[in-house]
Amino acid sequence: MFLLDIHGARAGQVDTVQVYSASMHKNVPCVVVLPDAYKKRHAGNFPVVYLLHGYSGNYRDWIKNVPELKQYVDEYHMIAVCPDGAFGSWYFDSPIDSSFRYETFVSGELVSYIDTHFHTLADRQHRAITGLSMGGHGAMYLALRHTDIFGAVGSMSGGVDIRPFPNNWDIKKRLGSIEEHPENWEKNTVINLVDSLKNGVLKIAFTDGTSDFFLQVNRALHEKLLKLGIDHDYTERPGGHTWAFWENALPYQLLFFERFFDGKK
Repeated sequence: MFLLDIHGARAGQVDTVQVYSASMHKNVPCVVVLPDAYKKRHAGNFPVVYLLHGYSGNYRDWIKNVPELKQYVDEYHMIAVCPDGAFGSWYFDSPIDSSFRYETFVSGELVSYIDTHFHTLADRQHRAITGLSMGGHGAMYLALRHTDIFGAVGSMSGGVDIRPFPNNWDIKKRLGSIEEHPENWEKNTVINLVDSLKNGVLKIAFTDGTSDFFLQVNRALHEKLLKLGIDHDYTERPGGHTWAFWENALPYQLLFFERFFDGKK
């Protein structure tokens, strides 16, 4: 069963929920940000954006570092959900560590929980996912593998090709070393997953800073999507792997999703 823990939940508030993961046998904390309109009688249901944190972060990161998120969900009339992805999960179902099943959790257990406990528009046309760094990888990874769940995806400074970084950020703890388990790295990196994507299936927007260490892998993904004829939005701006960059990027991502939810091209 799922466990709910909302303390004095009121519309427009930032609330914390504890979502039980049957696949990992534990509660996972998540922040849920509801728009002010949520409290209004007959307000209807709302689209949902899932926001994933980075390697060393947690579920509180987005609301702590970008407190304007509350105003953004008001402006765009959406619910934001920020799950905990643990330290270095990369949002995989790890093939070597059964205690890390964050693909199953986010794309299945969490989505089901949110749609059950909140007034959501529970279909892919009204569900999007994005994140920063490890969370940018996670968002693209989950959306590409679950196009029946997510209709739009974004990434900010995402690690969209993990193979150039075989010894960084605990990736080998989740996949095994690249020398011993190259197949795990090849089939779980975002840039390879787009090979099977058909144009128009996902709305895609990703961005990176010109001083970011993930810049080259994001450029490579952009070039590959162009070659494959996959429509997408890609932007580069001055900046590095910093909260200043992500704070600036977030409202553009949410606007992109709002237009998707409204059926705009």
